[in-house]
Amino acid sequence: MNAPLSPGLYIVATPIGNLGDLTPRAASVLSHADVLCVEDSRVTGKLLNHLGVKRSMTNYHDHNADAVRPGLVARMGSESVALVSDAGTPLISDPGYKLVRDARAAGHNVVTVPGACAAIAGLTLAGLPTDRFLFGGFLPVKAKAKADAIAELAHVPATLVFYESGPRLGATLAALLNVLGDRDAAVARELTKAYEECVTGTLTDLAARYTDAPPKGEIVVLVGPPAVREVAIDSDAALREALTRLSVGRAASEVADATGLDRRTLYARALELKGAA
Repeated sequence: MNAPLSPGLYIVATPIGNLGDLTPRAASVLSHADVLCVEDSRVTGKLLNHLGVKRSMTNYHDHNADAVRPGLVARMGSESVALVSDAGTPLISDPGYKLVRDARAAGHNVVTVPGACAAIAGLTLAGLPTDRFLFGGFLPVKAKAKADAIAELAHVPATLVFYESGPRLGATLAALLNVLGDRDAAVARELTKAYEECVTGTLTDLAARYTDAPPKGEIVVLVGPPAVREVAIDSDAALREALTRLSVGRAASEVADATGLDRRTLYARALELKGAA
């Protein structure tokens, strides 16, 4: 990609630790884009120094996105605009989706340049089911809000993936254990860096390990899906709640989507519950 870039938006994944993970295509886009949208110009500046290039940078983050976005979208009509986060794939746990949405609405070309992503890297190391997974981002900090957020995901039949910081890891693992019960889990940290590690075990094991010994670095927490029996036992409660709001058919569909259970079986059970009410 040595030719000038066509106008539009380029979503560029950057390394999450090891600079060797920057793809040649990403390096080329970063070297030739008219402007880079960055979370922190100091962080992206180090990456540009590694590449030996200088490019125009515009800060784009939670605090200024609404004010900056219209001007960036306007520039895409005649310039190439590359969006990067401090590390990993943009739009994963950051506000970039609104820029993509508005660029598309304006009729501009949108191109993805994939690469590293901490959530996916953690999944590959954890040894937990990967056929279905749900990315939960960062859980709330306050205990009640955190427990409520976890409870919303308790019956999702998939591996759960969260981002977390070292100081909050112990409290998060304890909350996951309290709400979800003792599932298989993993804590992956320092991914792609010299001290990369992935510690596996039950939530009980991991909560005990990290309660008084918070680790350093950026962390991915992964929790295995609920047992089939656990989902089946709780489906009656879910059906009863759904039937207070929905018809039998819609209640069965909603619970089927949430639990992965067979809709026809749930429909028959919903009819029984409604008849007994």
